[in-house]
Amino acid sequence: MSEAAARAGAILTVDLDAVVANWRSLRDRVAPAECAAVVKADAYGLGVARVVPALAAAGCTTFVVAQLNEALAVRAVAPDARVLCLGGLPAGCEDDFTANRILPVLNHLGEIAAWQAYARTRGERLPAVVHIDTGMNRLGLGPDELDRLAGDLSLIDGIDVQVWMTHLACADEDTVMNAQQLGRFRSALGRLPAAKASFANSSGIFMGPAAHFDLARPGCALYGVNPTPAGPNPMRDTIRLDARVLQVRNVDSPMTVGYGATHRVAAKGKIATIAVGYADGYLRSLSGRGNVFVDGVPVPVVGRVSMDLVTVDVSHLPDGAVAPGGLVELIGPNRPVDTVAAEGGTIGYEILTSLGARYHRVYRDPSA
Repeated sequence: MSEAAARAGAILTVDLDAVVANWRSLRDRVAPAECAAVVKADAYGLGVARVVPALAAAGCTTFVVAQLNEALAVRAVAPDARVLCLGGLPAGCEDDFTANRILPVLNHLGEIAAWQAYARTRGERLPAVVHIDTGMNRLGLGPDELDRLAGDLSLIDGIDVQVWMTHLACADEDTVMNAQQLGRFRSALGRLPAAKASFANSSGIFMGPAAHFDLARPGCALYGVNPTPAGPNPMRDTIRLDARVLQVRNVDSPMTVGYGATHRVAAKGKIATIAVGYADGYLRSLSGRGNVFVDGVPVPVVGRVSMDLVTVDVSHLPDGAVAPGGLVELIGPNRPVDTVAAEGGTIGYEILTSLGARYHRVYRDPSA
C-alpha cells in the first residue's frame, strides 16, 4: 500500500476499464446512431481528467456537460472532441464557446437571439444545439416558443443547428409519458429544418431503436447505475469504496452509540468505528440503515452517520476478524451503488456525485 493510501481514511477504486466497457455496450446498442458520454459533475464523481481520456481512446468523440467550466475541463483533456454544454449561454461568455470550440445548448429564444447576434458580430454562422422541451418543464423551448420558432425560421439565421435535442422525464419507468414525449419530439422535428436529433439518455437507450435517433446521451449507465431498474443491471460496476477501521470497542447494555444516542446497545457486543462520514459523501440518511461488509460478511450500520465517522456492529464476527487499520467495503461487489442508494433513500446518481475529496483514489486504467 502506498504512503498516500496509508494516510487516507478510505480508498476509492475507479475501474476505468468498466466505464469503457459500459460505453462500448451502449454504443453497440444504439448503432448506427452515435453514442456520446455525459461527463457532467466531474464524470459523475469519478473524475473527468481520467474518465474522458479513457473514453476518447476507446472512440468516444462527443462529450456532454452541464456548465461552461465543466466544458473547459473536458476540452483540456480532449482537444479534438465535440463538447456540448447543456446549461445554455451565460451572458458575456460567447467568446469562451467559440475560442474553445464548445457547442452551447440553447434553451430559450433569448439565448437563440444572443447567439444569433454574436454570430453577426463575427460575420459567420456559428454551431449550436437547440433544446426542445417535450414535458420536463425545466430547460428548453416550451410550446409557445417552439411555435414562434417554427413560424419564423429567420430567428435562427446565422446559427448552424447541429442537433435538436430533448430530455426524457421518466425514461427509467414504464409510463405513457415516454411515448408522449417521443411523439411531441417527432412532431417538433417535422416543423423545423433538418438536423440531427438527440432523444435518449441512459434509460432511453433501452426504449429501443425508435428512441435512438442520431445521438444518444448516456450518463449514469456509464458509471454502473442500473438504467433498467425494473430488471437486472446490464452495466458493469465501476467503483469500490473501502474505509479504514479506526477502533473496535466492547459495549453492553445500557450503553448507546453515536450522536443523539439513537442506537441503544441491547446486549454485550462490539462496535467498530470507521473513517468515513457524510463529509465524504456517505450520506447521513444511511444512519442506522444498511450494511458494510467485512471479508464478504454483512455488518449493520448502527447509530448516526457523522461528519467523519460511521459505527458498525461487529458483534457477530469472530475475534480478530476486524481490527484497527483494516478495511471494510462500503460500496463494491457486495454492496453495489444502487443498493447503497436504496438504503439511503436516494438514487445512485447522488451517491456517485457525492463521492468525497478526502478519498485516496486508485484508477484501473485500460491503457495501462
